[in-house]
Amino acid sequence: MTVWKEKHTRIFLMEVLCVACLALAAGLVLTGVRESRIRSLLFEHDAAIASSLLEQGVARQTVAEAVLGTEPQDKGRELLYQIGRSETADIRFMPAVYQFCAAERIMVSLGGALFFLLLFLSVFRYLYKKDRIYREAAAVIENYMENDFSKSLPELYDGTLFQLFSRINFMAAMLKTKQETEKRVKEFLKMTISDISHQLKTPLAALSMYQEIMLSEPDNVETVAAFAEKSGLAVARMEGLIRNLLKITRLDAGSVIFSKKYYAASEFARQAVEELTDRAEKEGKELILSGREEAEVFCDMEWSREALGNVIKNALDHTSEGDRITVAWEQTPLATRFLVTDTGEGIAGEDIHHIFKRFYKSAGSRDRQGTGLGLSLAKSVLDGQGGTISVESEAGQGTIFVLSFPTE
Repeated sequence: MTVWKEKHTRIFLMEVLCVACLALAAGLVLTGVRESRIRSLLFEHDAAIASSLLEQGVARQTVAEAVLGTEPQDKGRELLYQIGRSETADIRFMPAVYQFCAAERIMVSLGGALFFLLLFLSVFRYLYKKDRIYREAAAVIENYMENDFSKSLPELYDGTLFQLFSRINFMAAMLKTKQETEKRVKEFLKMTISDISHQLKTPLAALSMYQEIMLSEPDNVETVAAFAEKSGLAVARMEGLIRNLLKITRLDAGSVIFSKKYYAASEFARQAVEELTDRAEKEGKELILSGREEAEVFCDMEWSREALGNVIKNALDHTSEGDRITVAWEQTPLATRFLVTDTGEGIAGEDIHHIFKRFYKSAGSRDRQGTGLGLSLAKSVLDGQGGTISVESEAGQGTIFVLSFPTE
């Protein structure tokens, strides 16, 4: 039974056992004293009878036989009955025995009172400690109800009560974690809405301006065509922003189930750069694929291809005409790694620890295209598949992104 594991219960039972042992010892001592007193009383009684008989001239041998009880006792009983003494006679007519019994009653009463006093103190001490534990626990639980988790219930000992306290503390920790998570979610939503409104504000303002220009010059075909193209780019930017936000929201909510299979790493890389080849040629940048054809990657093709594509887009955004972007891959027993290396401007030391944050843009890239969500989305996709993404860069020395996909 777990009740024996409680420290206070064990102490209480030990105290009760000690009190019982003390009572037993006291009873044994009292019994010894009682036997000694009875022997003394009997000796004095026999001495008084012997003295009286000797004074009356009775022979010593006869007195000795009477005291030792070797003579027939029927005549003695008859004599005692004649003088009013019997087994049922009132003890008050036997002064010595009466005094002995009175003293014995007092000792038994005092011993019993002491025993019950010690037992009462032990029970009171046990119940007081229990009550103090319950009151402290009630105060802590009230703090939990008021979202104050600074104190916890004691769980240093074994026993049912402390097991209950342990479960309550675990429940409080879960509530605290849930509360902190909800707080972070609210803060994240607040920041996200603020960032979205800020990100949409620029293209919406541009669209409004383009519309006013086209309305002011409806007959100028060249002006209408130019600003219609700019309007299309602004709309595309907003569509990309909203699409990426929806994807990140799905990843955060855990509603994305990755369907992972083995694919040829070369085919995976080619699909990732397929839509970016024209842009690279248009901007005068060299896009190179390098790796062994037999290498394989274990991933969800659709999501992972977009993650790698976002990293390559980031490289295109931060390189100039004549720069080179290399997408290489290598397979190890534990993972398949894709290295996206560029010869661009690199990343400043104060920015490198923030590039995976949502909507983050360094001071030197805020006037460039992009929403600041591509790298954040790539990291969420890699994290969701048990992979990793890392970066090495120095300002003016280019950048290397490493995407690692575990083999299983």
